[in-house]
Amino acid sequence: MKVGDIMVKNPIVAYLPGNRDEVVKILVKNRKTGLPVVKKSTEEYIGLITRQRLFEMPDTEELALLVMRDHPTTMSNDSVEYAAKLLLNNEAHHLPVVNSRGKVEGIVTPADFLKIIAEKKIQKPVYEYARSPCIPLHRKTPLKVALLTMKLAKLYAFPVVDDDGLLIGLISDRDIFNMNVIEKKVSTSDIGLGDDEDAWNWEGLKNVMKLYYETSKIDVPNIAVEKIMIKEPRTTFKNTPVSEAARIMLEKDYGQLPITDENNRLMAMIYELDLLATLLEE
Repeated sequence: MKVGDIMVKNPIVAYLPGNRDEVVKILVKNRKTGLPVVKKSTEEYIGLITRQRLFEMPDTEELALLVMRDHPTTMSNDSVEYAAKLLLNNEAHHLPVVNSRGKVEGIVTPADFLKIIAEKKIQKPVYEYARSPCIPLHRKTPLKVALLTMKLAKLYAFPVVDDDGLLIGLISDRDIFNMNVIEKKVSTSDIGLGDDEDAWNWEGLKNVMKLYYETSKIDVPNIAVEKIMIKEPRTTFKNTPVSEAARIMLEKDYGQLPITDENNRLMAMIYELDLLATLLEE
């Protein structure tokens, strides 16, 4: 199978020259976490801009300084195995698809590979493929501490455990920056989105709200993570077949799944990116 068979065609892009605010507006409007960047005059591919890049460089305004010019790319006739290897080796979550003329044809993310993995009926235990650190948070952890942990660990989803260490929930940065947690006192106009946009603004803003926390434009309430966590999250057992885990992620639109043992004790977290390793095996 080729990259062209699974890629999202004609993806939304950001244009150079441009600035941070323009990128944020595109991310918010389209609920994206990453965009190819192209030269406005020629549509030539320049690089990639991601939500994480914005978080890492909160004081940089010019897109020319923010864009990741050395980010890997693939072509539509490359194999899905080759694309999976690029994503894994670069710990990347976005892979632009560029043609021989240097124009963007599409983009692939780890989620685009889940259907292939699910259909391969791989019986190996999902636990064997968990690579990323798994850092649990206690149910009483304050939200501000959770955000600090996310920033330092560079992980944005955490299992939540009770006093006995048993899994009781899951929390991500998007859960923290949910409209039910952050009051809409920071309106879209306050952060440059304007009043002429539609109802998608606040929902899409969850994808980039952390940016404004990092630059001290908003504050989070002094409550524990148990107040906003996803309770009794869907999990997978350590011996669950890889393809079954991929099927759950695909059907539920999950980016990660906690892995537990038969006593509901947390063992690891499996992410979409981790599962790509199954495509590189003989």
